[in-house]
Amino acid sequence: MLAKKMIRDICKHKTQFISIFLMAFLGVFLFTGISSEYMGYEADINDYYEETNLADGWIYSPFLNDLFLYQVDVLGPTTQMERQLVVDSVADFENEPEITLHFVENNTISKFYLLEGEPLDINDSNGVWLDKNFADAKGLKIGDHISFESHGKKIDKEIKGLGCSPEYVYQSSSYSVIPDHNKIGYAYMSYKAFPDNNISYNVLNVKFDGSPATFSKLLDFRLNGYYSTFVQQSDHPSVHQFSESIANHKMMAGIFPVVFIIVTLLILLTTMTRVIMHQRTQIGILKANGFKNSTIILHYISYGFWIVLLGSILGLFLGPRMIPQLFYPSMSESFVLPSFGPGWDMSFIILIIFMSIFSIAVSYYSVSKISNEKPSESIRPKAPKVSTSGFLERLNIWKRLSFNFRWNYRDAKRNKVRSLMTIIGVMGCSALLIGAFGLYDGMNDVKSWEYGQINHYESKLIVDDNTSVSQIDAAVSDVNGDKIMQESIEIESGETKKLGSLLVLNGTDLITPTDINKNKIEIGNDEVSISQKMAETLNVSIGDTVKWHIMGSDKWIDTRIDGIHVDPILQGFIMSPNKLSELGLNYTPNSVITSEHVDKIYDGFKSTTTLENIESDWDKMTETVWLIIYVLSLFASILAVIVLYNLGLLSFTEIEREIATLKVLGFKTRELRRLLLTQNLIFTAIGFILGVPLGMYLLNIMWASSDTSFYIIPSLSITNLLISGAITFFISICVNLLFSNKIKNLDMVESLKSGE
Repeated sequence: MLAKKMIRDICKHKTQFISIFLMAFLGVFLFTGISSEYMGYEADINDYYEETNLADGWIYSPFLNDLFLYQVDVLGPTTQMERQLVVDSVADFENEPEITLHFVENNTISKFYLLEGEPLDINDSNGVWLDKNFADAKGLKIGDHISFESHGKKIDKEIKGLGCSPEYVYQSSSYSVIPDHNKIGYAYMSYKAFPDNNISYNVLNVKFDGSPATFSKLLDFRLNGYYSTFVQQSDHPSVHQFSESIANHKMMAGIFPVVFIIVTLLILLTTMTRVIMHQRTQIGILKANGFKNSTIILHYISYGFWIVLLGSILGLFLGPRMIPQLFYPSMSESFVLPSFGPGWDMSFIILIIFMSIFSIAVSYYSVSKISNEKPSESIRPKAPKVSTSGFLERLNIWKRLSFNFRWNYRDAKRNKVRSLMTIIGVMGCSALLIGAFGLYDGMNDVKSWEYGQINHYESKLIVDDNTSVSQIDAAVSDVNGDKIMQESIEIESGETKKLGSLLVLNGTDLITPTDINKNKIEIGNDEVSISQKMAETLNVSIGDTVKWHIMGSDKWIDTRIDGIHVDPILQGFIMSPNKLSELGLNYTPNSVITSEHVDKIYDGFKSTTTLENIESDWDKMTETVWLIIYVLSLFASILAVIVLYNLGLLSFTEIEREIATLKVLGFKTRELRRLLLTQNLIFTAIGFILGVPLGMYLLNIMWASSDTSFYIIPSLSITNLLISGAITFFISICVNLLFSNKIKNLDMVESLKSGE
């Protein structure tokens, strides 16, 4: 009988229970969906790294002879080593794609992962194992021949296999941050395939026990001066870029669904309070007919329990199947893995158990008070709350205030819990909207700052490795351009080592360093400026000294920091050619920038790109972040509608008798609607104002979990406030209009008799 009653009650209050079902569904749907997406990536990448035995570190040195290997082996932590010769080459195609060649000694560390063809044969001197994405882009297949040119040597090989490499999950080039597989790729060959008999290895892949910091110290102690760079696994460009992307998804899974889960319980509390308030008489009759308190409590607890449980189970079923599919297209453009698939974790089940337990607790809280009343008390409607005069009501100004304000003020005093819940609900909605639009502003700010205020050239020409000075000068003269030098470097301060970039500006006005306020700053010919993000990472400031070297060179340089500039993307040093020469390094330009539009490739240059193409690549790289922003905005709006409607409905239910009394006294529907609208707008305004700092807090958390190479200043723009406020208040007004018919069709006799 009670089960039938529960079904009838749920059908009668279907709007509220559908809202609870949807909120429970959305909370679990988002959490499990986003979590399964990034957990799937983590599981896939970990399996991939384990199967290919990804190196724990890479040692770059021109002295990789047997004595060097012995010294590395006796360090203690070293468990495995493998030498490789890694060189750049150009494939024999019209667009001269850049192919990184790996001549491997035994293919046991960072192994080539075979997808098609035969396994890599270390004794095969005629075969090449090629990047499958590059092969697909060029229409190459097993058995075809391909030629490479590297440092004046021509290498022609037969394609024996196609696959991928754990070192190239993410691959960028000098002219693009998004992999263009038509222009870049990689290939693996046996060391016996090298044209010369005497191969000179330059990279040592190592596996070791313990921390990278300890291994690095031991390496310095034993071989300082005999190697140029040690790159630990977490700092490898491919590993780092992938892990940073996953961190953004973790952030969304950790923050966003929590709001929905909290609001689910909030709506359940308000709905059960409303249902029980309307059924006081029924509860009293049940008690009078011998139903135990425990039976009645169990009956009302089951309302929320089953609704939340069913919504959660549906979310668990659909989330991992639908949400990962949204991210796969954008992720697959930037990252290459043998396979993508959703993951699974026991936290999904724990979340459903957690929500079910709290739904029971919330429902118990709603029914516990009336369950302890005597049948003679609970069978009668609850007496209206008595409001006493407060501080404001004793002031002279009280009588000058409008009836509308005074009525709403006293109603809020009588129903403090409902008022507080409305404000909290609006806070959550506005905070999510501010966070979403804050992400939008931040991404646009980074783009306009980097590619508008700092870089304002039109075209960029990338110099080839063996280009002569005369070829560079001829191109500079033809395009009216400026030469710049940009290199990857490693910076060390104390116990901290970080990879960064070196930018050497030759008096050009096409790249403008800026300060934290985005104002142009001048860097003197005898000064070295470090980026703000790098300075914070290394914990250094002006006047401090740091060590650094260009990647591939073993010459470390001690440099005093003379200034700090701010760049949202490029972190490292900026200096002049004179300062570089003063530090004992040669100024070797590797790019030419110009304000003219250039669409051809000059002799001695790898490629030509435009700032428009670079911006387009940036947009592709940040597609996942934009998707997060759109999802956040959509579900924040849905959340606002559900919260405001349910709390508005509860408000109407609690003051139904008062509304009927005012209607009898002659108040028209539009005047009563204005009363509710005023209350709704006041609570919305308070919730929105309190939601602004909460939104900024969420925004700070989101940016803090973003890529460590980005320097983003979280800001709250007027546009963000206006749009977030407009959406919140628009939804509030629209929800209020839904109650117009309820006021018009209110049965005054029934409402007034309920208090007898």
